[in-house]
Amino acid sequence: MRKLMNAFFIAAGLLFSANIANAQQKLAHLNSADIIQAMPEVKTAQATLETFRKTKTTDIDKMIAEYQTKLQAAQAKEKTRSEANKETVDKELQTASIELQDLQKRIEEARNKAQQEMEQKNAELFNPIQVKADAAIKAVSKEKGYAYVFDTANPALVFFDGGEDITALVKTKLGISATAAAPAAAPKK
Repeated sequence: MRKLMNAFFIAAGLLFSANIANAQQKLAHLNSADIIQAMPEVKTAQATLETFRKTKTTDIDKMIAEYQTKLQAAQAKEKTRSEANKETVDKELQTASIELQDLQKRIEEARNKAQQEMEQKNAELFNPIQVKADAAIKAVSKEKGYAYVFDTANPALVFFDGGEDITALVKTKLGISATAAAPAAAPKK
């Protein structure tokens, strides 16, 4: 009986110790979107992406202008059709129709390719920024001893009460002024 009592007290002590250890885990929250938006690299990446987008748009617009010019020429040619030149004009219109279809196909392919290239360029520019922000978040979390850090930019987290907001600490770790792009206070639900 005495061994059973000792085993019970040891088990209860271990359970009590585990509960105290869990209760002392530190929680914090941050807004990753605010951190990333405040990073100077984001402005550079956005400007680069916008320049890239404009280049692709200009190329496609040139192809569209060429299409419209050829379409107008074909429509003008059709108006000159008469019984005397019917056969010649019909052949020219058929050739123009094939060229227009080919050009339309190339425009669609150029749009698809431009979309893919934009997605690749976006990933190429913004993935390193995300990696840098994640590294800073992990570093601050370890330095401050946080067991859990919640991201308030995540729409799945609709309520938080308490915890320490470490957004400013992560910004400092990244060398960003704490006042840069301060977010509006998040409403508590």
